[in-house]
Amino acid sequence: MAEVLAPIHRWTRQQYDDMVLHDILRPEERVELIEGVIFDMSPQKSFHATAISLIEEILRSVFRSGYIVRTQMPLALDEHSEPEPDVAVVPGQARDYTHAHPTMAALVVEVADTTLRLDRKIKQAVYARNDIAEYWIVNLQDHCLEVYRNPQGEQYQSQTVLQRGETLSPLNRPDHRITVADLLP
Repeated sequence: MAEVLAPIHRWTRQQYDDMVLHDILRPEERVELIEGVIFDMSPQKSFHATAISLIEEILRSVFRSGYIVRTQMPLALDEHSEPEPDVAVVPGQARDYTHAHPTMAALVVEVADTTLRLDRKIKQAVYARNDIAEYWIVNLQDHCLEVYRNPQGEQYQSQTVLQRGETLSPLNRPDHRITVADLLP
């Protein structure tokens, strides 16, 4: 977290959900609760939106059974964090989450252009601390894929940067190869 020069109020997920329930926070406001702080998320550029669509399409073809691919939907991770990753692969079926957001994901993907620092530092720590086994950052600034695996504490022990021509397999689908170029607009 950034150095704080004055006391700030840290929100809980319950308080955040109550603000949504009572229309204090509206969906069009594009906010996320991360580490007790409500972040305003900037509007998406078409490059960013295209990347999300490409990732979603590929991951839906890879994770056909036993998982669902959710796009920009909440993950109820801990008492102070309810991020809305660009793409998350969660176990089960859509109706499993009718009454509560998922608390776990097999894979989380963030598309980063203006949010690269937030995604690398704060969100990475939240995902690692909550045992998200695999976290990808589709880095639009450097046109590459950052792969984080093996969470321990607030860090990932394995960090790899893959370029356009390289391939990888998701941990939960080792029999499927994905080319990095297919994830980039």
